[in-house]
Amino acid sequence: MMHSQFDFALAAPEIILLALGLAILLIDVLSKHAQRLVTYWLTLGTLAVLTVVSWAQWQAGVQGVTFHGLYVADNLSHLLKIASYIAVAATVIYGHAYALERDMLRSGELYTLILFALLGQMVMISASNLVSIYLGLELMSLSLYALIALRRDNTVATEAAMKYFVLGALASGFLLYGMSMIYGATGQLELAAIAQVLASGEAPAMALAFGVVFVVAGLAFKLGAAPFHMWVPDVYQGSPTGITLVLGGAPKLAAFAITLRLLTDGLHSLAFDWQPMLMILAVLSLAIGNLTAIMQTNFKRMLAYSTISHMGFVLLGLLSGVIDGKPDAAVGAYGASLFYILTYVLTTLGSFGMILLLARNGFECEEISDLKGLNRKHPWYAAILLLLMFSLAGIPPLVGFYAKLAVLQAVVEAGMVWLAVVAVIFSLIGAFYYLRVVKVVYFDEPEEQGLQAQEQAVALAVTPLCQRGLISLNGILLLVFGILPGGLMALCIQALQ
Repeated sequence: MMHSQFDFALAAPEIILLALGLAILLIDVLSKHAQRLVTYWLTLGTLAVLTVVSWAQWQAGVQGVTFHGLYVADNLSHLLKIASYIAVAATVIYGHAYALERDMLRSGELYTLILFALLGQMVMISASNLVSIYLGLELMSLSLYALIALRRDNTVATEAAMKYFVLGALASGFLLYGMSMIYGATGQLELAAIAQVLASGEAPAMALAFGVVFVVAGLAFKLGAAPFHMWVPDVYQGSPTGITLVLGGAPKLAAFAITLRLLTDGLHSLAFDWQPMLMILAVLSLAIGNLTAIMQTNFKRMLAYSTISHMGFVLLGLLSGVIDGKPDAAVGAYGASLFYILTYVLTTLGSFGMILLLARNGFECEEISDLKGLNRKHPWYAAILLLLMFSLAGIPPLVGFYAKLAVLQAVVEAGMVWLAVVAVIFSLIGAFYYLRVVKVVYFDEPEEQGLQAQEQAVALAVTPLCQRGLISLNGILLLVFGILPGGLMALCIQALQ
């Protein structure tokens, strides 16, 4: 890896996004168009440009560390950035009609804030220093707080924003405190330098143990793992659905990136300290997520608890990478974890995208009972919802099954068979609430035949073609990656080597 002090070419995606984001902000101020179509298309254009740039960098083998070790470009960062662009583009397309009807585009900062949140995520993905990790995290978090509170007249959304802001500030404090302890013990901010100091065994063990506890707590909050999950259901349910999708998609990839870099690049020598912590977080997330989701009647809240349980699986992959210090197993386990989070984000985009498609002005499709009889009116949408739920439940031949299998394989190879058994048991419990949604869609009679059926029929008649095409593609991809997972898995492994 080359190491230069100021190599701006390495950070080309971030620089381009910052420039285009500011340009879109200015254009939006001058735009008199109520639907903000110019901003909408410019945002999608920006994401397309970024995808091309990152893909070109990846294909050209662009790698290196720059800005005095604050920033790293490698295969992992290229892969996660491209995945983030695609997730954000899908979010923007799904949410456009929803935002338009709820008058969220009037002031126009919706798309600019989404782009700045993405910029924060990209900084997190490429951070190789404690300072840049924190900078990226705060840029992303502040944009998300503003997005959730964008509908100022909506008390529920404002309350969700307040909860997220207060708990987010607390988690940032945890993370920052943990980082300061690690800095105090090692005298280094760069992850590679921290790893060297730890390997030499000269750092004080007590301060490091404290630092690791606080860092893991802060990371668990950002991932939404139990017992730091209190904000997830409230914020997912309270936010406007379009914004819930912004929260549930790309930020998970960035949180995964900083977790992987902090624990494996910087604190690998302390694996005996953080591995048991991740184990507790994983088991708690699987238990609390799956058991609480059973009792939910609100679809968004159910998906929020399902997110918590899925983060348990991601953590299982991360903790399985350390077996007596052998790195070979690590690549396989981290690869399984990366594959899991990528496919989870793909499924989440589809699940919330479906809620956005069915929601119309005056009708938020948020309760599970709102889906009754969907199959009678729209068999194709019902089929896609079936694929989404089956994938989340881990039923073959969908990608969710393969993702779970890959993680469980890594856990077993790490010699923790009991942990794999626990994960399987909770997954079986989790299958119940996904199958309940399918039952409602296919076997329940629609409520108040008239009003709601008309609402939904009208809703789907006027849904823009690009949204309908995207949700169809989303459902089909779950099947394709489930039957042919090799390509994506190979990319994940390649990104980590």
